[in-house]
Amino acid sequence: MSKLPDFEGLAMFAKVAEEGSFAAAAAAIGVSVATVSRAVTRLEERLGGRLFNRTSRRLSLTDYGHSLAERAGKMFAAAEETEDFARETSSRPRGLIKLAAPLSFGSRWVAPLLPEFFRLYPDISVDLHLGDAHADLIGDGFDAALRIAIMEDSSLVARLIAPVRRFVVASPAYLSRYGYPQHPHDLGVHQCLSYMSRSKHDVWRFTNRKSGEECAITPSGMLRGTSLEALVPAVLAGIAITELPEFAAAQFLREKQLEAILTDWRLPEGGLYFVTPSNRARAAKIRVLADFFISRLTEAAWRAD
Repeated sequence: MSKLPDFEGLAMFAKVAEEGSFAAAAAAIGVSVATVSRAVTRLEERLGGRLFNRTSRRLSLTDYGHSLAERAGKMFAAAEETEDFARETSSRPRGLIKLAAPLSFGSRWVAPLLPEFFRLYPDISVDLHLGDAHADLIGDGFDAALRIAIMEDSSLVARLIAPVRRFVVASPAYLSRYGYPQHPHDLGVHQCLSYMSRSKHDVWRFTNRKSGEECAITPSGMLRGTSLEALVPAVLAGIAITELPEFAAAQFLREKQLEAILTDWRLPEGGLYFVTPSNRARAAKIRVLADFFISRLTEAAWRAD
């Protein structure tokens, strides 16, 4: 007896169990009924137990067959997935990608890159979902996400594209009128705008670059928003302070419309990640999308300095 498992016999047994008859299984697989019957009989002889009760009118699983059917079905499905993966890998990337990205970053940096991606891969289409709340990749059926975060251990597979610094910023007009905070605690007397999407209470956590002193403050101001777009106009108008990721702050800092404050202190540095569910095979379409974004976004077009 071969030491290798009877993969063919197990696959045909799984198909018969699923279809409920030898004829239906044979039609689904594309072989003769005799071929399926011989494979199942061979498997029964190898395993030493009867898998089906056969009569002229009815076919049913034995208790022994019931105990093996689910395992054999999973093996059959895994083999099909492996073949599909290999076939897609060897062919031109194609198909639909359901992609999630942060609202501000996606609008400013992801959407403008997509025309080039579609020229390179005309057989791929993208459903782009933009929002600042983290999408449930597995629960909502996403293929991938661009995520700006401090990644924690999870069931997701994350590839770092680039680090993302954060800045506390205000306009020159605001600073001229209200002065420069010297310590994070000083922010308590200022209008500080914050995000509602992070948690019930946004918290800014600072670490002094020289002394290592740590300080956490809860910003308080006349406006809280679920996106950067909701906060930036008030800051540019000179009536408040806010905290921005580098990709959002860079242009305003370069053009002197905003100024970084409390620069002796740093905020936790996150990163831009390409994230996929770990329980899915990395299809060719997902790999080329990841490689594309990594090649275009790693070079920091949004750097503040």
